[in-house]
Amino acid sequence: MLVLLPPSEGKAASGSGAPLEPGALSLPGLAAARAAVLDELVELCAGDEGKAREVLGLSEGLRGEIAKNAELRTAGARPAGEIYTGVLYDALGLSTLDAAARERARAWLLVFSGLWGAVRVDDRIPSYRCSMGVKLPGLGALGAYWRTPMAGVLPEAAGDGLVLDLRSAAYAAAWKPKGEVADRTATVRVLHAPTRKVVSHFNKATKGRIVRSLLEAGAAPASPAELVAALRDLGYVVEGGAPGKAGRAWQLDVLVDEIH
Repeated sequence: MLVLLPPSEGKAASGSGAPLEPGALSLPGLAAARAAVLDELVELCAGDEGKAREVLGLSEGLRGEIAKNAELRTAGARPAGEIYTGVLYDALGLSTLDAAARERARAWLLVFSGLWGAVRVDDRIPSYRCSMGVKLPGLGALGAYWRTPMAGVLPEAAGDGLVLDLRSAAYAAAWKPKGEVADRTATVRVLHAPTRKVVSHFNKATKGRIVRSLLEAGAAPASPAELVAALRDLGYVVEGGAPGKAGRAWQLDVLVDEIH
């Protein structure tokens, strides 16, 4: 199983560990594309601060992110699972999983990134600021930029099992499963049970809890239909679960009573 996650906008500090080793990152087929984005981002942030803030869409209060990006090559690096924070990652709670669940997390989870393309949770990266919605002056819109390298790497990473796609729209733009991979891909909407309206904040928390539940249970469904059964066994209320058109992902709705 492969679980596709968005990153978090806010990130933990890099710390004082050894710096980034680009060649040690997972998915080596993305190495050239990563190097190109890293080069342009560092150059941008080491130059005109005002231009960098405009390109990255940062407020005055986030100007410190520019200096942080300028030092990405020498900054300390930590496992991506420690760098990414926020509602989804708080609910997922990687640091509190037992050893078996942590091993599954290392094998199953793939976090998408405007800078790195995609990384495993044990890949060591520095803290950075560069969303998939950024349009760099040289490389252009990152969502579009990543599509070609992703298309050459992600189908192999997906293997022949289930792909659980929990990415937000901006990150989903970087790779869309196609063909038989799409047939075994499931996306999840989180709906308020009484109203059937899509929830916002609680959406992220629920997705984090779903992933944690699967990791803890050791549930490894091989298809969207098996995922529906596994989630129901774990106590989730799931609707949908019928295949759509050939070559399109299944959409599952998880119903929750809380929307805070």
